[in-house]
Amino acid sequence: MLIRRGFKFELKPNGMQIQLMKQFCGCARYVYNRTLSLERSLYKKDNKHSFKYAEAANRLPEWKKKNPFLKECHSQVLQQSLKDLDQAYTNFFRKRANFPKYKEKFRNDSIRFPQGVELDEAKQQIRLPKIGWVGYRKSRDIMGAIKNVTVSRRGEKWDVSIQTEYEVSSPASNPSEIGIDMGVKRFVTLSNGDFVEPLNPFKQEQEKLAKLQRKLARQKKGSRNSRKTKRKIARLHRYIADSRRDFLHKTSTKIAKNHSIVYVEDLKVSNMSASAGGTKESPGKNVRQKSGLNRSILDQGWYSFFHMLSYKLERGGGKLIKVDPRNTSRTCPRCGFVSAENRKSQATFACIGCGYRSNADEVGAINILRAGQARLACAMSGAVRPLSAGTRKRSTAALGHGRCRGGMESLSFMTRRMSKEAVVLWNARCKGLISTFEEETNKEEPNGSFMFPPPHNGLQTPQNRLTQKY
Repeated sequence: MLIRRGFKFELKPNGMQIQLMKQFCGCARYVYNRTLSLERSLYKKDNKHSFKYAEAANRLPEWKKKNPFLKECHSQVLQQSLKDLDQAYTNFFRKRANFPKYKEKFRNDSIRFPQGVELDEAKQQIRLPKIGWVGYRKSRDIMGAIKNVTVSRRGEKWDVSIQTEYEVSSPASNPSEIGIDMGVKRFVTLSNGDFVEPLNPFKQEQEKLAKLQRKLARQKKGSRNSRKTKRKIARLHRYIADSRRDFLHKTSTKIAKNHSIVYVEDLKVSNMSASAGGTKESPGKNVRQKSGLNRSILDQGWYSFFHMLSYKLERGGGKLIKVDPRNTSRTCPRCGFVSAENRKSQATFACIGCGYRSNADEVGAINILRAGQARLACAMSGAVRPLSAGTRKRSTAALGHGRCRGGMESLSFMTRRMSKEAVVLWNARCKGLISTFEEETNKEEPNGSFMFPPPHNGLQTPQNRLTQKY
């Protein structure tokens, strides 16, 4: 299996090399912004005009004649800047991003070298075209052939990202499966009862950051003291970002090593963290509470966590499967009853049908696991099933009890849209569930009511034992 992987290190350039990298970043930004401005003006004249990389690259020789400073920059750096603009247009037309914006100075400065790079790991140096040999802080060995190198600036420091390509044998996958529920109080809650507390690095440094920003606001713009304060703010932002990235990498690596198939909710993080301020005509409600929730979600980095978990599972032969989040926190894992009244508080789940009580995040993780298993069973046979399969009111978790009586009818509801192969696979997974659950639920107490096993942290029901077995 051929994979591509990135290795990121901190550079240790001297003063002249820093000046050259700043100059290259400025040239790349100039070409990007000038091309974007020209394309916008051409589109206003002709609505049928579209951006083409070849046409934009052919303008570079003429621009170099009129602007001699562009000749000092490496030619491929300018070409890669145009390719970034081409990708920005592609993302916009495919509705993955907004329309391309102009690049600002000192913000997300980066340059890319597709070739001409040499690496000396023994001396911990990397040779960049027209810049020379630059030292870097080596934290691990680099594997594979170098495909491209990106130099980026964050605050006062410079980083180098080396993308390599190499062949790996298909690893033996771990048969373990797990469901994950995301939250603000608990960053990650697993279906086996384990959970991870959030780090919240921005919240920890928020007061210090606000103090520095107030100090900067009182200082004279452009003065030496204001530049010192700006550097302190940049260092603090870098520390917050590095702390968050380190926490996400450690958490995602631990989960990916212990489980081969991970089920998560298909959350639209951008929509969840959107502002609730509204407009003057229709102002929003609970704006202050919503802004606090948005800040917590963005501080924890849910989107980055899903991305890291996805490629780490694929690298180890596993897979990340997303399921519909509807009713995952409202469905009882014991009787399958669905109601908003089951979760009257944010932390506690209490079923009004059977009286089952447990932590709300653990209940959500269990339902996500079952919904993902149902979707995976259908995908293996090519059946078309909704993403929320397994979390409806009549599911396999609702066999023969209370408001969801009729175990075989519930199983029929689960499989009525499945193909024959999927039905066979699903019945095999649920074969031991029907008999075990009926034996325990058909026991009656002297008063005629059904007797159920105690909750035990919400994971010791017959359905969960079946889930853990397979």
